[in-house]
Amino acid sequence: MKRRTLLATAALGLSVAFGGVGHAQDKTKACFVYVGPIGDGGWTYQHHQGALAVEKEFGDKVEVQWQENVPEGADAERVLTQMALSGCNIIFTTSFGYMDATNAVAAKFPDVKFEHATGYKRDSANVSTYNARFYEGRAVQGHIAGKMTKSNKIGYIGSFPIPEVIMGINSYYLHAKKANPNVELSVIWAYTWFDPAKEADAAKALIEQGVDVIASHTDSTAVLAEAAKTPGVIGFGQASDMEAYKPSPRVSSIIDNWAPYYIKRVGALMDGTYEQADAWEGIAGGEVEIGEITDAVPADVKAEAEALRDSIAAGTYHPFTGPIKKQDGSEWLADGVTAPDGDLLGMAFFVEGITGDIPK
Repeated sequence: MKRRTLLATAALGLSVAFGGVGHAQDKTKACFVYVGPIGDGGWTYQHHQGALAVEKEFGDKVEVQWQENVPEGADAERVLTQMALSGCNIIFTTSFGYMDATNAVAAKFPDVKFEHATGYKRDSANVSTYNARFYEGRAVQGHIAGKMTKSNKIGYIGSFPIPEVIMGINSYYLHAKKANPNVELSVIWAYTWFDPAKEADAAKALIEQGVDVIASHTDSTAVLAEAAKTPGVIGFGQASDMEAYKPSPRVSSIIDNWAPYYIKRVGALMDGTYEQADAWEGIAGGEVEIGEITDAVPADVKAEAEALRDSIAAGTYHPFTGPIKKQDGSEWLADGVTAPDGDLLGMAFFVEGITGDIPK
């Protein structure tokens, strides 16, 4: 399953018009490939904020360029080839579906560094991968959801049934259940990363089922816009803060902060310390941030959520700590045992208590 899929795309050839400033070979050129528009309000927007942070950090020592709306597959390979030929020193490919194209082009340009977001293949020495522990933020959201729901029905809009999304659903539910043993979770699969109409329809369907707290793993603000139509329904910003919907229905958010990683990697390339890496940072590393918890959340719930965030950051608490059983009742984690990263990265099951099947 592709990590990011753009539904409405245009064919792209080798004559790509990159965004950013003109060529300057005496500068380090950092280039970014985006699957969606930089104004999507979510995933791509946050990656672009990271690119702009690189520009701000290094000033005239760096040249930043980017290309929006690049479809996954053959088009991505053409764009990456053009970027490499145009003098890009490091190329960040910000969609899971760019994985094969990234590795194919990297093999042809061993002197160019390639960084692939959310992927796992590093077929060449010049390919690195990076990801964020979004499930940590889902734990905080789940606690708020469990405490805030009045109907005891909470919802989650999933994009695609891949491990990244499934572990987010499980973390959200586990922590909502700890906060409120009576909570029930409904999951709707939107089968899109960015389609405001589909996202809004999914939110509407959940609300019609009596759900009054909605989390989502899609990229637009449509879920919050739909929630705003029904008094008493709340939700969370996804990927970016989505602050326009404060103080309610948006009561907090998960913010993907890619800036620290981008600055670190470009800086390492510039000072000669760059090495191949496989990074997976979370709240502690600053790549996952919890957006402001608004006054729509009771003070005691806010304090509890912030304490949970801080314990995760400090490493004193792991969101997947046993005892936890799988949906079928079989034991997954014994009491006090924390989930190994391998289990999380390959997660293909719901935890006990979640109803419904994971689509195949």
